[in-house]
Amino acid sequence: MEIPVFSDTYFMKEALKEAEKALEKDEVPVGAVIVSNNIVIARAHNLTETLNDTTAHAEMQAFTSATNYLGGKYLGECALYVTLEPCLMCAGAAYWTRIGKIVWGAPDEKRGFTLTNRNLLHPKTIIVRRIMENESASLLRKFFSGKRK
Repeated sequence: MEIPVFSDTYFMKEALKEAEKALEKDEVPVGAVIVSNNIVIARAHNLTETLNDTTAHAEMQAFTSATNYLGGKYLGECALYVTLEPCLMCAGAAYWTRIGKIVWGAPDEKRGFTLTNRNLLHPKTIIVRRIMENESASLLRKFFSGKRK
């Protein structure tokens, strides 16, 4: 089956490419892209180990890149595609960017922001869950199974 260009699946595949880059660097394989007008304006993946920075999550890296690209701090007309549900920190940052849409792959059953039972996102932010969930979760399982040997 052919995937329509500019679908949530199409852009999640781009985020998965970023997650693969993180896996290659022995980082937790989470990838993110930010899209504006059907153009990927930011690509990022986890860099917490590489940068020795606990805040260097894929989403945080993508927000910085996207706002630099656009020359402003608000991302209301943009969409974030991320392979894992954002944590509290990343959801808070998403709130401040006023991102228009967040699409994630796998839920984060230990640290995902939805565990708080509070909506931490901007009231206008659209949320789409579980796009390419199996592919996203598979990368995470691969990474963590290698760590538990």
